Amino acid sequence: MESTFATPSLASPLTDAVGLRQCGIFPVGQEPSIRTLRAWTNLRRIPHHKVGHFVYYDPAEVAVHIRTKLKVPARGQEPRATGRNRSDTACVALGQSH
Repeated sequence: MESTFATPSLASPLTDAVGLRQCGIFPVGQEPSIRTLRAWTNLRRIPHHKVGHFVYYDPAEVAVHIRTKLKVPARGQEPRATGRNRSDTACVALGQSH
């Protein structure tokens, strides 16, 4: 399955959530909702700039951030191992060995 991207038009350096959806950094037909963009902003998952109570985005900055920092592992792949599983952590917390 091949996803198509629209050509980003980065004439204005800062835009709002509606403009970020429509600027072309997301695959055509798979743009996140405004609610999703606001949730990502609140969780600090995408870079944003606050001016007063207004929130603006730099589409180029968001595009680079998404492609480099927000990688999601494919289905069936294990997430990064932390070196401990839950039973190890529980045993260490209780002072037991398993």
